[in-house]
Amino acid sequence: MSKYKIACLPGDGIGNDVMDAAMIILEALNLDAEYINGDIGWEFWKQEGNPLPDRTIELLKNTDCCLFGAITSKPKEEALKELNPSLQDKGFTYYSPIVRLRQTLKLHTNMRPCKAYPGNPLNHRDDIDLVIFRENTEGLYVGIEFHPIPNGIKDALTVHPKMKAFMDTDLNDMALSCRIFTRGACQSILRAAFEYARKFKKPSVTVVEKPNVIRETSGLMIREGREMAKKYPEIELWETNVDAMCMWLLKNPQNYSVLVSSNMFGDIISDLSAQLVGGLGFASSANIGDEYALFEPTHGSAPKYAGQYKVNPTAMLLSVKLMLDYLGENELASKLENSIASVIKEGKVKTYDLGGNNTSLEIAEEIAKKIR
Repeated sequence: MSKYKIACLPGDGIGNDVMDAAMIILEALNLDAEYINGDIGWEFWKQEGNPLPDRTIELLKNTDCCLFGAITSKPKEEALKELNPSLQDKGFTYYSPIVRLRQTLKLHTNMRPCKAYPGNPLNHRDDIDLVIFRENTEGLYVGIEFHPIPNGIKDALTVHPKMKAFMDTDLNDMALSCRIFTRGACQSILRAAFEYARKFKKPSVTVVEKPNVIRETSGLMIREGREMAKKYPEIELWETNVDAMCMWLLKNPQNYSVLVSSNMFGDIISDLSAQLVGGLGFASSANIGDEYALFEPTHGSAPKYAGQYKVNPTAMLLSVKLMLDYLGENELASKLENSIASVIKEGKVKTYDLGGNNTSLEIAEEIAKKIR
């Protein structure tokens, strides 16, 4: 029996391409694991009305962790048009399967390393090495939305004086998304950021929010951040507004080490930071809960490149590295990262985004040679 059972969810488009690259690496590492493929993505939405079938949830419950590729997501109206005609007008609503996975499995912590590897011609600077901790289950991503707004919801909102400005607006002409923070979730993501900073001797943790405008939700995160910082006296607490953070990340990203934020703001600054170190082709992530974890590149499914093995697989391979760390296979994780860094530095084998013409699988094979 294998030491680990790992769920593999390739998903849509290039998710399959980069998953194939990941398998080359895992074979080279000789990880003692059984890999179990699962169903997720656009095709299952179109044919079953569910992009995350219940059988996949059950599969995940019987594995140690999950390696995920990419999915296609489209707006509500477009999704309905592509649904199997036999399922239309039966109340099916498309909902992001990755968001559902995070919430169903309580994967509260999203960790996004953004590290510049020497030799990457796309680096904004070569001395960037920061990690973003993003709260993964609350905020604007909770999915509590209304359009049109029901009478009862509008009536309930009248307790707030600023709702008066909207009292004469037709219910069909308003949409509402709820941004919900809980104290426990704020504390959890802040604790994860500070613990990481302590473990890896990082000098600061920067809380990124917007409390001067979004006073109650961002305010809760900031207040809890100040309380949490008292338990980590050796680590500086910095606070900044999300708009200013975008500017500072472009101007002097080398000054930052650990950033922590809520779901939407964390999503935004993660992508900005990824671009500083080469773009989404280098952007790995870990979704971690108390009992389970899922690892994924943060790029989309890029349907036009599906099956061409053209895209840069590094984000997926760095996600494998994060998975190995999670499993406690730290030696293998270091071997993989060092091999990736070596191939990038040599610059002989590279995909189109780096000015080369090698395939995703050729990149993986070159890294595998370094590992062996």
